[in-house]
Parts: sequence; C-alpha cells; structure tokens
Amino acid sequence: MISLDGFDLKILAALQDDGRLTNQQLADAVGLSASQCSRRRMRLEEEQVIAGYHADLDGEALGFNVIAFVHITLATHSPDNAKHFRDLVTRVDDIQEAYSLTGDADYLLKIALRDLKSLSDIVNNVLMPHESVAHVRSSIVLDRLKTSRRLPLRA
Repeated sequence: MISLDGFDLKILAALQDDGRLTNQQLADAVGLSASQCSRRRMRLEEEQVIAGYHADLDGEALGFNVIAFVHITLATHSPDNAKHFRDLVTRVDDIQEAYSLTGDADYLLKIALRDLKSLSDIVNNVLMPHESVAHVRSSIVLDRLKTSRRLPLRA
C-alpha cells in the first residue's frame, strides 16, 4: 500500500467528485501550487492509486432499464472450471461487475440490460448452458436507493 498524506487524500477526494479538474483547479481546491499538485497527481497515477478516468454514463437515459444481480454456482470447484467461467464473464459485455463470493453462491454478477427479454437471453442462452455453471439465480432491481463509486477517504 502506498503512503498517502493529507494532500494526497484531498487530491483523490476532489478527483472523485470531478475527474475533469484542470491541474490549476485541483491545486486551488487542495491548497498546493500547480506544480506540486501535478507531481502528486502523476505519482498517484503511476502507482495506480488513480486507476483511470472515465465518463459516468446514465444507463436509463441510454435505454438500459433493467439491472439484475445474478448468483452463479459452479458445476465443479476446480481451477479449470473457474477459469472457464471467468473467461465467459470477460466475453459478455452486458456483465458490468463480477465478484467471487463466500457463502451459497460462487459468483455474483451485476448485469445492465435494456429489457427482461435480454435478461432471459443471457440466463437461458449464455449462463445456464455453459459447462462451468450448475445453478443460476437472478434478482431484478426494483429501485436504486444509492449508487456510488466514491471511496470513503479520510485524512
């Protein structure tokens, strides 16, 4: 883990709010000179603390009206089977997030879809027939109460 001081945390917090801040805007926000801020930002990028920059798209505005969480149980618990499933996950663009879990299910997938038919297609034609999968259970999101990619940074 990289050592971070209060200025680093302020830089990260400001960039979480707005990744498009210019170096001068960021420096003004955290109380550093533009050159000091630039050096710190570059170090945070080089150390992969800042993993990248992206646009935060509104899925509903783009017609992605269904979010589903899908629990997957593997057919067998072997390294090869897990690799086959991970390969499947990386190929399916609809899967936004995938997590390996403890407990009843082996994996949890977050899938963004345009409609319920699309969910049916993925479950019935992609996930269930895959040789690595034994059981699929899906839950459809009714209402999003909170969404955040912000980390709880504290100095």
